[in-house]
Amino acid sequence: MAKKEVPMAQLQDYLPPGTYDAVLTYLRQHKVHLTVARERKSILGDYRHRTRLDNHRISVNGNLNKYSFLITLLHELAHLLTYEQYGNGVYSHGKEWKSVYASLLAQFLQHKIFPDDIEQELLRSLRNPAASTCAEDGLLRVLRRYDEGAQHRRLVEELPADALFRTADGRVFQKKERLRKRFRCVEVSTGKIYLFSPVYEVFA
Repeated sequence: MAKKEVPMAQLQDYLPPGTYDAVLTYLRQHKVHLTVARERKSILGDYRHRTRLDNHRISVNGNLNKYSFLITLLHELAHLLTYEQYGNGVYSHGKEWKSVYASLLAQFLQHKIFPDDIEQELLRSLRNPAASTCAEDGLLRVLRRYDEGAQHRRLVEELPADALFRTADGRVFQKKERLRKRFRCVEVSTGKIYLFSPVYEVFA
């Protein structure tokens, strides 16, 4: 996956107003090699801890809106801070990481940089942060309001039963019933069954 290192002067283009200095302080203090990646469907960002030869490395998808970019970057910074404090001796999204991430989020929330709807979802997530923003349906619903072109996409949960929809790779599916947390959907060309998250974005 193609990535590019972000010149620090350009980093503020990816961030909400008023957050650049605080983010830059963390990146410089911990000597983070930050790169921006092209869109990745399965992850929004990732973290690799420092080694004898390399500094800490964080990558974040460059297609995210500014609020999503910051939240994802903070998620990965929390991994870095957890590693610095505990090494490899704890679960990647265990109680230690959750505590560090919640503390990091709280620092940024106190400066009122997020719109009210995002702030409220983040405050809820502070109680028990998920392993990924992809796993927090409520947060995803509000963050997408700030995506460019969101009006051209729909969430699977918004579609009526038996509606046809297209995914970004061009495949066409028919929405069926909900099975606990996901919707059963049938790929039209093959008849294969797939389970979709209710907040998965599609074209209808």
